[in-house]
Amino acid sequence: MRRLVLILTAVAVAACLSGVVSAQEKQPTTVVLKGSPMGGVKFDHAKHSKMEGVKCDQCHHASKPEKALKAAHEACQDCHTKTAAAPMKTVTQGAFHTAMAKGGTCIDCHVKQNAAGKKAPTKCPECHKKENV
Repeated sequence: MRRLVLILTAVAVAACLSGVVSAQEKQPTTVVLKGSPMGGVKFDHAKHSKMEGVKCDQCHHASKPEKALKAAHEACQDCHTKTAAAPMKTVTQGAFHTAMAKGGTCIDCHVKQNAAGKKAPTKCPECHKKENV
């Protein structure tokens, strides 16, 4: 009887662990954000997701009820398009930084990193490159 309980416990633990592993999403290593006339931005997703203090929901934020999420972590451009389409008000560029790149999700963090003595790009051509297609 004790042996049967141990076997059943082992099977239950294995089933739980396999469910956790299959429930995890596979993160992309590198993403190329396209659509800018200045060139695409090659985004090292793996590097950013491992940075201290960076949380997934800073970029993959909760949507409005009018624009429900299709997945836990959708691509930015699934919702933020070049031209705002209702109910979204923030276009692609605005999701990353203001028109002159003086503020916004990406540039604010890069400026903060530079202030802390870590090299992060803050000039347009450092991120936007024509070869990133």
